[in-house]
Amino acid sequence: MPRKFLRKYLPDPHTIRDHKSLQLFGKLLHDPNLWHLNRRSVSLAFANGLFFMWVPLPLQMVYAAATAIIIRANLPISVALVWITNPVTMGPMLYFAYKLGAWTLGLPPGEFHIEFTMAWLKTEMLLVWKPFLMGLSIVSIGGSLLGYFSVRLLWRLHIISYLKQKRKKLLDRL
Repeated sequence: MPRKFLRKYLPDPHTIRDHKSLQLFGKLLHDPNLWHLNRRSVSLAFANGLFFMWVPLPLQMVYAAATAIIIRANLPISVALVWITNPVTMGPMLYFAYKLGAWTLGLPPGEFHIEFTMAWLKTEMLLVWKPFLMGLSIVSIGGSLLGYFSVRLLWRLHIISYLKQKRKKLLDRL
């Protein structure tokens, strides 16, 4: 079943409960529904995690955890999917979102000369904020929906396959 596969790769609930940035949720992390592996909680966790991985704010993990608590999604999966964005992947992902937004709005993508100063950041954000936010909206909502429905479909296909195998074994015994 998908649960066995997921349990093999998910961190221990105690490890996540004890994470320093998630301590602010306190007793809310002790809700057993946040740790269950069923089709509903896992598909919601994928939607939640894939949405927040595109949010370019610090503490994405905290936002994903808070939303997982509210919608009762699987907390470890929600938090783990946010880790797809890291210092190595963040730049190319955000640049892709900008290019997608510029293409969607019909704007020519601008040239970047990167400087690590606040003045450069303010100047460039005034030029790119519309296509950047449009691209982020598309990939975050699209990725979230794609993750949700993909998990639902794959889980269902797995259950159907499992039931067919079980039925075949039963018929072979007769």
